[in-house]
Amino acid sequence: MISTIHPIPAFSDNYIWAIREAGSNRICVVDPGDAHPVIDYLNSNDYQLSDILITHHHPDHTGGIQALLDSYDCRVIGPGSSGIQGLSEVVKEDDRIEVFGQTLSVIEVPGHTLDHIAYYCEEQELLFCGDTLFAAGCGRLFEGTPVMMNTSLSKLSSLPQQTQVYCTHEYTLANLKFAAAADPENILLKRRIEVEEAKRADNKPTLPSSIELELETNPFLRCNEDGLKKSAATRLGREPADNVEVFSALRAWKDSF
Repeated sequence: MISTIHPIPAFSDNYIWAIREAGSNRICVVDPGDAHPVIDYLNSNDYQLSDILITHHHPDHTGGIQALLDSYDCRVIGPGSSGIQGLSEVVKEDDRIEVFGQTLSVIEVPGHTLDHIAYYCEEQELLFCGDTLFAAGCGRLFEGTPVMMNTSLSKLSSLPQQTQVYCTHEYTLANLKFAAAADPENILLKRRIEVEEAKRADNKPTLPSSIELELETNPFLRCNEDGLKKSAATRLGREPADNVEVFSALRAWKDSF
């Protein structure tokens, strides 16, 4: 069973999630872009690395794989379509893997990249979603299309509302600033800004989030709401044709916000 999930800070705003097995010193890490903070964390706590989960091919999520393999005998699991070096197990949509006695389902979520996947633990309602769904935001469309990303976000937003969302960047305050501009009448959003600003002022992570909180305050999951449709129409200069066009207009606005 998974007992704790700890954020290992990396680079300027990445989190490498360290998942600990209950009653054990075994650790699984998610998206180790840099091996050094992971090795420091393991050594400081006398932990042993047993598994690495990868969500997509970007270097800030994969760059530490080889150095960790040089020091630890561990599985490396990830998507196979982009040639990530060091994988020992390739997974795709609907595959299931076992980590510390818990089953994690693989969900393909292209948009940010074409190979992007997420891992969902139904037993403990945990989601590790890389750069697809962020707290109050979503990833840039580097490789995919608005249709792809909108579909991917719909998959994730349909998970149980209690699901804890572990994304991999501390982008929350910047995302909330945009959300407030796009969804200015959202009272729940205004309250969330206060809560998250207090966390950062105390040097605490804003993560994990939850699916419930994202459905209430994340503009990219609320493209069917009148307020977001109005904002998209203002950007487009006309009424959007559908929710995908609302999403596309909001994402383009965020890119230059």
